[in-house]
Amino acid sequence: MEQLVKNKTLRYILSTLLSIGNFLNGVNAKGFELTYLEKVPEVKDTVHKQSLLHHACSVVVENFPESTDLYSEIGAITRSAKVDFDQLQENLCQMERRCKASWDHLKVIAKHEMKPQLKQKMSDFLKDCAERIIILKIVHRRLINRFHSFLLYLGHPAYSVREISVNRFSKILSEFALEYRTTRDRVLQQKQKRADHRERNKTRGKMIMDMSAPSDDEEERECGRNGSSCSNNGAPSGQDSDQPQGLGHTEDAAEHEHMKAVLRTTLTGGDKEAVGVPGLRTRTRSRPGRGGRTMQPWTAAVEDTQACGDDAADEIMERIVRSATQGPGTRTQPRERRRSRANRKSLRRTLKNGLTPEEALALGLTDSPDT
Repeated sequence: MEQLVKNKTLRYILSTLLSIGNFLNGVNAKGFELTYLEKVPEVKDTVHKQSLLHHACSVVVENFPESTDLYSEIGAITRSAKVDFDQLQENLCQMERRCKASWDHLKVIAKHEMKPQLKQKMSDFLKDCAERIIILKIVHRRLINRFHSFLLYLGHPAYSVREISVNRFSKILSEFALEYRTTRDRVLQQKQKRADHRERNKTRGKMIMDMSAPSDDEEERECGRNGSSCSNNGAPSGQDSDQPQGLGHTEDAAEHEHMKAVLRTTLTGGDKEAVGVPGLRTRTRSRPGRGGRTMQPWTAAVEDTQACGDDAADEIMERIVRSATQGPGTRTQPRERRRSRANRKSLRRTLKNGLTPEEALALGLTDSPDT
């Protein structure tokens, strides 16, 4: 009883259960009978199927972190639950009756042949037993009276105090404390798991963010691998330039400009039949046709009208020559070619067939349709 009076965890649990019961029932009761503690683990909610004890334990753990498991603090109650106090009272009464009967038997035996020493020893033994029995009965009576006072302290009505036995009361509290300890351990484990899960989510999200956002150095290296310059926002600045579509490199752009210069020179020279390229020597290429026939080499030679100032221009012109000095085939119909991404015609076909005014205007070689 002293353990129960001084235990704060029991107060937290009882107050929490009283508050939950008042909320569910819509009343403002001042207390409840302790027999209701037996039904707490059996009452469950309709959503998660968790017992009322689980919810009460969660509230106690959340609002009262200093609370304990209750079971380890009421060892005397657990031991008292194993004692049958009704049987104890009956045993004391039976011992008292037997002690009185023993005195009567000793008087009868003392009238007959009996040694004085034996009679003295038996008398002393019976006196000692009677004193102990009387003391035990006094202790038992005082214990029961104090238990009844304790029940009144807990709020039991006076008319029902004598109907409650000690072992029944102790058993209810002991079993409830054991259930509470088990539920409390499970609640603490779930709480720890949720905390660990939130911590893992925070760490995993941080790692994903760090990996998904490339640094400035990585963007510069990526732009270097792509062979194009990047603007501040990471987009290639070459997309906003005036270069033709498909010419992403400097060499292709220079080659395109030189081809335009060659075509412009051919148109302004007045010789639409010219088949040569300025500044180049005569080259001979043979290409076998179909059916085993061999076409005559196509030669082109024109005097150099323009001096090249550097080796880079010579190399570009050399590439133009290699693409322009291919011999024509013997097909009756020209083979279908895939159009260039730069919207550029073949130099060989252009030099042979010439350009129409519309094509020259589309290529930007002339300023107006009349020129």
